[in-house]
Amino acid sequence: MIEFLKYSKFFYIFSGILIFASVICLAVFGLNLGIDFTGGSILEIEYKGERPSNQEIKDQLVDFDLGSISVQPTNEKGVILRLKDINEETHQKIILKLKENQDIEEQRFESIGPVIGQELKQKTKIIIVFSLLAIVFYIAFAFRKIQRPLKSWQFGIASLIALGHDVLIPVGIFSVLGKFYGMEISIPIIVALLVVLGYSVNDTVVVFDRIRENLLTGRVNDFEQVVNKSLLQTLTRSLCTSLTTIFILIALFFFGGETLKPFALVLMFGIIAGTYSSLFLAPPFLVSWLAYCRRRKD
Repeated sequence: MIEFLKYSKFFYIFSGILIFASVICLAVFGLNLGIDFTGGSILEIEYKGERPSNQEIKDQLVDFDLGSISVQPTNEKGVILRLKDINEETHQKIILKLKENQDIEEQRFESIGPVIGQELKQKTKIIIVFSLLAIVFYIAFAFRKIQRPLKSWQFGIASLIALGHDVLIPVGIFSVLGKFYGMEISIPIIVALLVVLGYSVNDTVVVFDRIRENLLTGRVNDFEQVVNKSLLQTLTRSLCTSLTTIFILIALFFFGGETLKPFALVLMFGIIAGTYSSLFLAPPFLVSWLAYCRRRKD
């Protein structure tokens, strides 16, 4: 039988490196917030002929006093313009200006005021915090029959640590992508992070539930052996479920269109991190916590 728990230190070190790298990236690069949170306008167009350079597009719009303009090429002939909040009249003037040199087709136009952006930012923080707390209380309630060797609330704390790991890693990766590739944090990205939380906690609960069953049946007396046996029993199921989901997300990334790529990326990174933490971080953490409590008693 494979003894996963004897590699616990390696799992902790590996996760620690990833978390440390994510925190450093967030501290250095920050997050490239989209107009959903900062306010502004986004205009996506597609050129019928050859797409001009980014600087040529900016030069065409210099007379509109749009402040800092972000130009992001998409596909072969498309481009996404991000600029300060503009009204419909200015929007139409920009379209006419861009059509002076060659024919274009407008794909979408969105405008969000700065007040709404700040409100969304605050509500997003509240939603994430309440989601995490709700998950902890749910697990503590679901595992209330377990009183030894650990309390039910300790299972909840272990899941919370795993969830923090699962969210922080994709956010850190997006910090780098935002700095070097212009990917923005938008409402769909927040939705994807919440999906990651749900997916990850489901994986964690599956493993914890098997631990609970083995504890209640008393098949194994040693807690470490119970956890290791539970991991072996759920390993194939967790890996197969995650792999099938990731295959779909890979297809979505390559064939789902430009706007779906960030969404698919967050889910891929989050599901990979969540599968890893559900199997190799949260369960070993329970064993380490129990060992620490016993050392304190001694």
